[in-house]
Amino acid sequence: MKTSVTSESAQGTLTSNVELDKQAPPSFGHAMHKLFEFDPSYVNFNHGSYGSLPMPVRVACDKLSARIEANPDKFLRIERVHHWIEARTRVAKLIGANTDECVLVPNTLHGINTILHNFEWHEGDIIIETTTTYNAVSRAIRHIGDIPPYPQVSTCNLQFPTTHADILENWREHIRRVTSEKSGLQETRKVVALIDAIAANPGVRLPWKEMVAICRDAGVWSVVDAAHSIGQELDINLSEVKPDFWVSTCHKWLFAKRSCSVLYVPERNQHVIKSCIPTPRNYCSPRDEGYNGPQSFVNLFERNGTIDYVPLLSVNAALDFRQWLGGEHKINEYTHNLAIAGGKYLASLLGTSVMDPDGDLTLNMVNVELPIPGDIKYSNEINKLLIHTLLVEWNVYAVPYYHNGKWWTRCSVQIWNEISDFEVLADAFKDACQRVVEFAKQ
Repeated sequence: MKTSVTSESAQGTLTSNVELDKQAPPSFGHAMHKLFEFDPSYVNFNHGSYGSLPMPVRVACDKLSARIEANPDKFLRIERVHHWIEARTRVAKLIGANTDECVLVPNTLHGINTILHNFEWHEGDIIIETTTTYNAVSRAIRHIGDIPPYPQVSTCNLQFPTTHADILENWREHIRRVTSEKSGLQETRKVVALIDAIAANPGVRLPWKEMVAICRDAGVWSVVDAAHSIGQELDINLSEVKPDFWVSTCHKWLFAKRSCSVLYVPERNQHVIKSCIPTPRNYCSPRDEGYNGPQSFVNLFERNGTIDYVPLLSVNAALDFRQWLGGEHKINEYTHNLAIAGGKYLASLLGTSVMDPDGDLTLNMVNVELPIPGDIKYSNEINKLLIHTLLVEWNVYAVPYYHNGKWWTRCSVQIWNEISDFEVLADAFKDACQRVVEFAKQ
């Protein structure tokens, strides 16, 4: 049902000849297992959470690590910046931005916290989230609201299944309502909206470009959580969309080494970012003797404490790998088509339905209803039971979650998957869901 190779045999194939231009890539599907180091029996439908490192990228990272350790001072003081500029230049080109509008940060949550903590908040300011805002991002928003001057938090209700048209109508009305609220601080009030490009759970594509435009027209700052975008969403073109801030994870769909993300801040908004996290030694304070203005955006992020730079610089190897596979459109044509077909197949095997039958909200993550009665609500115990059954008993995983009165699973489809993998997942979920039903009776 599933073909793969052991890590040892795969390493023998690739590490002895890692120059990608000297060999043709395997076909998409199970033949791709030789490029990854998975447990041969593991069926991976959860690339979207943590990413999966291709062996050629891992080998490139190992070589870079060895080079650093050979002379840390030379690399960190002289050579590192050239790799840094190359990585930023290449990722900027992919997302349609200028190089000096992009910096690399450890993860998307780090980037979003950097943005939120650099705003100068005042009494009466408002932060808008949605009911599908990623939980840790929502907690970061709540934290900002819990400290002086206590900006308000407003939540836009998004429930799925739905359509892009309904999302935009709901979003437009929520923005209108928030910005028109009467207040003595209305003239100076700042409103900041967190927008998912692709939500985590459900794993759906939102009409984020139109949502950004609605914010712009209303004078609302837009912060786009694009954690799942780069490597999954084609033709992003930030220079055309013009979000105020945008952050995406490179170690998920782009195949960089964990953990690495890109933070985009257009030149017009770089004055907002006065410090990265942690504050670097080249931060310029207005109280400094001889103060001559703030540090440049890029320089702030170039060196802010001793870290392992290999994950951030692995973007170069990841982009080489993707180009060798055939490029963004070829990769995503396979994964998207398989997500659509596989989601429908899984639903038929489970006797349920897909969340997005027309595929308008689906890229490479497909959401399928699970056969668990909706009156069995989410609990930590049920979640642990599902995780244990899937990972320990069946060695397969796709994220189960509860949304809008139903249980669902989010399947992240990648280049190593084939339609038969959905059969393994169906068998595992039938077992796991039955256990949940029995547990709920106790």
